[in-house]
Amino acid sequence: MTRIYNKRLETTKRQQLRRRSPKAEQHLWHHLRRRQILGIKFCRQYSVERFVLDFYSPELKLAIEIDGPTHQGSQAQEYDQHRQQFIESLGIQFLRFTNQDIYHNLDNVLATLRTTIQQKTKPKSATQ
Repeated sequence: MTRIYNKRLETTKRQQLRRRSPKAEQHLWHHLRRRQILGIKFCRQYSVERFVLDFYSPELKLAIEIDGPTHQGSQAQEYDQHRQQFIESLGIQFLRFTNQDIYHNLDNVLATLRTTIQQKTKPKSATQ
C-alpha cells in the first residue's frame, strides 16, 4: 500500500510551513496543541498525499484549514475546492475558517470545534 500521510518527501515543506505560519494559524495552534480541546491531539502542517493541511487530528480524521488572503480569487478557490474534495474522498472531514474568524470570532471557532469533536466521538448506540 502506498503511503499517503506525512510522506518523507514532504518533510522539508511541512517544516518550512510551520516556521512561516501566519499569525492566525499560530493563534489557533495555541488553543489546539497539547490536547487542550476535549483531549484530542492535533498535528500542525500534516500532509495527505501532496497536500499539506494546517491542522489535522488522525484520531478523528478531522482537518482544519485557515484561509488567509492567499485563498481569495477564483483560481485559489477552485484549487481549494479540488483539494478539499480529494481529501474528503479519503474520509477526512474538513472545517474551514478565515483569518478574520480566528481574530474576531475565536470563541465561535472553538465552539464549532468542540461540537464537531463531540459529534465525532459520541458513542454509537447499540441499536445501530
